[in-house]
Amino acid sequence: MNVDLHCHITASDGALAPAVLVARAHEHGVRVLALTDHDTLDGLEEARAAALALDMQLVNGIELSCTWGGATIHVLGYGFDVNAPVLVEAIARLHDGRWLRAEEISRKLAIKGMPGALEGARAIQQELGDSGNAPARPHFADFLVRAGFVKDRAEAFRKWLGAGKLGDVKQHWPTLEETVGTLRAAGAWVSLAHPMQYDFTRSKRRKLIADYLQAGGHSIEVVNGLQPADQVGVLAILAREFGLLVSAGSDFHAPGGWSEIGMYRPLPEDLPPLWCRFKHDQPTASV
Repeated sequence: MNVDLHCHITASDGALAPAVLVARAHEHGVRVLALTDHDTLDGLEEARAAALALDMQLVNGIELSCTWGGATIHVLGYGFDVNAPVLVEAIARLHDGRWLRAEEISRKLAIKGMPGALEGARAIQQELGDSGNAPARPHFADFLVRAGFVKDRAEAFRKWLGAGKLGDVKQHWPTLEETVGTLRAAGAWVSLAHPMQYDFTRSKRRKLIADYLQAGGHSIEVVNGLQPADQVGVLAILAREFGLLVSAGSDFHAPGGWSEIGMYRPLPEDLPPLWCRFKHDQPTASV
């Protein structure tokens, strides 16, 4: 695919530095790319320089965390003004909240006989490329492996860090409505990330999309990496029903992971792609 609107670098929970990720994307045929790190724009300037050198279009991107219906939801924003005060302020609050969350994860692991988790996770994060952001659960998982508390990352999530486990510390994210409003105020195109990854019933998922549309969302991510084809079909039906634009991306985090940059299932041809709305002369404002 020559468009990839969902991937992560070392600024959040990805394994590659910005310029390395851009080069890998180019090698895999991507020509329109959006970095969508969790709650941060760190790395965007380096990525833009690398993209310009390769004659690629880099779209300003981010994946913001929020809450809806008692669950954590992720919303993707594209093509926004990186200097918009409302977005800068929102990211600052999320940055502080993520550090508090990391400290709480470390405290809980220490109580269970696994001390030094924050320092260990931070060291692993810095080895990948220090962004100044709080370590995420994958960094904690790698620490637990390295310290010998679990055999692999999968066990770390299954026992300690996965949904509902001790290390699944709930953050006080803003609401879905607030988050979509923030992105809209910054001039962003907005897409609901991976709607099938939330453990919802069919009716609750429809309610989520209805509320998201009411809040001002433009698009849903119909294709996320190599998710099952039947899920693409379900989301395609919802996109048609609600009259939404659609986005697609690999959700790439690391080589050898569940997806590769630039690789995802085909988007149904009748659906209107969000990226056709992007300006091709997007400003190169720094972060």
